[in-house]
Amino acid sequence: MVAAASRKSVTKHRSSRDVQSTRSLRWDKKMSNNCAGALLVYTMMQIFFVLSFIETKGMSIAPYFGLVLLVAIIIPFCRKYEKRWETIADSGLTEQSVAARFRKDQIVLWTLALGLPFVFIAIIKAVGAVI
Repeated sequence: MVAAASRKSVTKHRSSRDVQSTRSLRWDKKMSNNCAGALLVYTMMQIFFVLSFIETKGMSIAPYFGLVLLVAIIIPFCRKYEKRWETIADSGLTEQSVAARFRKDQIVLWTLALGLPFVFIAIIKAVGAVI
């Protein structure tokens, strides 16, 4: 009898937890995952596209320092987005308005992650043409 009552309370507790978890999304975690993915894609694009346009004679380590600098520039931006979404998730806004803000920030984040490497390539080419 005690075992049956215990199983009923465990089942009841699990079902209420499942309902609660489907009700609210973890927007801060979703943005954190987007930031991590965008940072990974940005870094890979820097390695494969930007470094191929930087011409050096001999074994210069300068392009790699440049790569570290370019990645270091984007990390605070991603961290700012993550911190912003920690506060937005708890702001009490409606789910629909939070979803709209999330989509806007997601588009900006991925546009920058995919576009900045090509901006750097254009800058490198422009500097190379001047020199």
